[in-house]
Amino acid sequence: MSKADKPLPSLDYLKPRLLVCRILSLLGYLGVIFVLLTYNALFADLHGASPLVIIGTLLVPLLIFLPGMLMGNVRTHAWLCFAINLYFIYGVLVCFQPGRLLYGALLVGFSVLYFIPAMGYVRWGFQAKRVQEEQ
Repeated sequence: MSKADKPLPSLDYLKPRLLVCRILSLLGYLGVIFVLLTYNALFADLHGASPLVIIGTLLVPLLIFLPGMLMGNVRTHAWLCFAINLYFIYGVLVCFQPGRLLYGALLVGFSVLYFIPAMGYVRWGFQAKRVQEEQ
């Protein structure tokens, strides 16, 4: 005996949630980029390393997702949820280094600010796509 499919929510229910989740996830995404860029450009002791190389190494994986994020692509949000976990882990590790607590805490905070709304955006985005296909 199979379970009956749950009815999908209406677009009137999904659209405001998609908008809020997209805005919050963009804030988190841009926050991670901003924190990485400003800390490594202005405050980090790079021990003679080129700031461009360090910033490029940290930002290129995030900037790959930029076009899809700006367009609101649901799959891009889903894939970036995997990649943002690396920055979350990096932020947690940085928190334990002396004098870098604020930098690590900001990375962790913006990573979480991206991840949670992005998961909602992915879920409700795919539901909205299915509702539109049924109409």
